[in-house]
Amino acid sequence: MKKLWGGRFEEKSEEWIDAFGASIPFDQKLAPQDIQGSLAHVQMLDQTGILPHEDALKIIAGLKKIEQKLQNGMLEFSIQNEDIHLNIETFLHQEIGAVAGKLHTARSRNDQVATDMHLYLKDTVQEVLHKIHHFREVLVEKAEENIYTIMPGYTHLQHAQPISFAHHLLAYYGMLSRDMERFEESLSRIDICPLGCAALAGTTFPIDRQYSADILGFSAIYQNSLDGVSDRDFILEFLSNASILMVHLSRLCEELILWCSHEFQFVELTDTFSTGSSIMPQKKNPDMAELIRGKSGRVFGNLFSLLTVLKGLPLAYNKDLQEDKEGMFDTAKTIITSLDVLSGMIQSMRVQKDNMSQATEKDFSNATELADYLAKKGVPFRKAHEIVGKLVLEGTKTGTYLQDVPLTHYQEISPLIEADIYNVLSSHTAVEKRNSVGGTGFEQIKKSITTAKKHLAAN
Repeated sequence: MKKLWGGRFEEKSEEWIDAFGASIPFDQKLAPQDIQGSLAHVQMLDQTGILPHEDALKIIAGLKKIEQKLQNGMLEFSIQNEDIHLNIETFLHQEIGAVAGKLHTARSRNDQVATDMHLYLKDTVQEVLHKIHHFREVLVEKAEENIYTIMPGYTHLQHAQPISFAHHLLAYYGMLSRDMERFEESLSRIDICPLGCAALAGTTFPIDRQYSADILGFSAIYQNSLDGVSDRDFILEFLSNASILMVHLSRLCEELILWCSHEFQFVELTDTFSTGSSIMPQKKNPDMAELIRGKSGRVFGNLFSLLTVLKGLPLAYNKDLQEDKEGMFDTAKTIITSLDVLSGMIQSMRVQKDNMSQATEKDFSNATELADYLAKKGVPFRKAHEIVGKLVLEGTKTGTYLQDVPLTHYQEISPLIEADIYNVLSSHTAVEKRNSVGGTGFEQIKKSITTAKKHLAAN
């Protein structure tokens, strides 16, 4: 098959080399955007008089036929045509004949592919934002169901202080809100049109770049043609934002995996999000959570891969940039699917409220309550800390928890300790009293949920 760019070449390329250099196996995902960009380009060529009106109409009609065939699954892409651009142009030749060759007037595949990817990420980021928004709704809904569910809070994976389970869930709501802000902010750098930058230096034709950008819905155009065709910062930013998002999803999945274990038994995942063992009949494995935790690695890898590709590239376009697409596509699919799966997992999981609460009764997570109690009675906090530390040491040796210590023993240690200490030491009281802004106190959580609902409704 004759190459559309083959005029300068004498020898026929070998098939295995064509296959190595071709991007059509993956960049065919850009077919809708490639047609969209071509339609805008030919309309601009028509409007500026660069193409005769009759030719422009033929090209537009041909592109719309190809678009319809694409939607109906009737296009078969060819490795011999290398990439999505040459495949679409070949289809256009088949539809309307030689006039199809005029479509590429005043543009290059360099600005064409950049435009395609800007269009693709504009749509993709909007979908990601929708998925994050839904997941935030799920977290708030589950938090509202668990305001009074008490669980151990952890530092170093050791019992620290009792908290509300709702408070724990809302921490992830905060993380996801920042993720959403990052993706929203990135749109301003995705929403720039490189079409018309041509190969690297612009074009001698009297094109109207703003006109084609307006048709495509871009808010701005690149002001430097070299930058326009070689910029991949917008993809790096997408991959970076996706990596941070996956960190958050992976952390939550790690906790779900712990919580549904026999040792914790804090939650039970539904059968939909679990699998069994081929040999052990009793097993109910949190495989979907483990997969999301594992898939974070591939998203991080896609970011590092593109950083490595870009770090030594001179301006402007280099074939290395063909490596920018697969990681972008893979990351988009991974984060969108992960958000869907995790939303369903959280929404349907059963919270074992009694188990969570009981886990705060047979531990020393109320030690801070006793130290604060003494401090409020006038004991310097460092001294109070030392007193309680010794009591905890004694308790670990005798198997006695703070709420089980007799009042007479407490008063031997400090006459300031009175009978109200047992109410102070209860997990419910410990959580209820932490009403500083952003704390785990029930009233603070209710305020946080109200605020979150307002933000979700506003968005």
